[in-house]
Amino acid sequence: MKKLVDAITAQLYFIGWRIVRWLPEKTAYKLFSRGADFLVARNGKSVRRLRSNLIRVKPGYSVQAMDALVTQAMRSYMRYWCDTFRFPDWSNERMTSTVQVHNEHLLMEAIAAKTGVIVALPHAGNWDHAGAFFCNKGVKLVTVVERLKPERLFNKFLEYRQAIGMEALPVDGRVIATLASRLRSGQLVALVADRDLSRTGISVKFFDGIARMPAGPAVLALNTGAPLLSAYVSYTDTGIHIDFQAVEVPLDGDKEARVRSLVQQCADHFASGIARAPQDWHMLQRIWVDGDFKERSDV
Repeated sequence: MKKLVDAITAQLYFIGWRIVRWLPEKTAYKLFSRGADFLVARNGKSVRRLRSNLIRVKPGYSVQAMDALVTQAMRSYMRYWCDTFRFPDWSNERMTSTVQVHNEHLLMEAIAAKTGVIVALPHAGNWDHAGAFFCNKGVKLVTVVERLKPERLFNKFLEYRQAIGMEALPVDGRVIATLASRLRSGQLVALVADRDLSRTGISVKFFDGIARMPAGPAVLALNTGAPLLSAYVSYTDTGIHIDFQAVEVPLDGDKEARVRSLVQQCADHFASGIARAPQDWHMLQRIWVDGDFKERSDV
């Protein structure tokens, strides 16, 4: 029965993907924006979590201001999905001309030096668009994707990112070694790194509380010597803006302390970007580990 449900789910998803690509552009984006407003009005679990996360980002907002921010954030999130469905039909010119980059030299100098470079970023804006921008410049980019169910849907997303020009690796026990190998060959490793609620997550100070974020980018930087950057991707009227910041590798302390320092720096950079453009932080899940948090080993 579950296999049948998974097959139907995947098929409906693929049909929806095709329909969104066929629609006129303005119609498609208007439809997704209205979908966002509908979801906010329903106030389901994901919207309530988004609201609680944004309240911690902007604690001084009035109820009316927070209502407006939650609506903007859901519209941004749905814009990401509309982008995703329609992105295969974008021209290279549109893909590149709609991107603004701050501190691009931090990444491109590392690529030119063939040291490899790690970019840690949160779930914000359209990170696939950012990746496609650099792939179009000839940068070899590798990323990691979580396994989705059903398997056909997971494979569709692998194909989508591969069509953009990325190498997309599924999460497994060999992924860190593979990423280290790619860095040593001078490639860009881009990792979404603002949430890890498992026991291996690193506790960081994040806004007014403690969150957990993955150690992977920091471990790779220490093991390979590749520079570590953070990036915050936010939307503009026509595309995206990418803000890179360098993460300073501490010279003193044992490896565990150095990993914690690097992850905390990334968290600080993420917080800075989120505070500037909170509407583009697509965090519809728990991130802070206080309150009614119960540790889970399968997250």
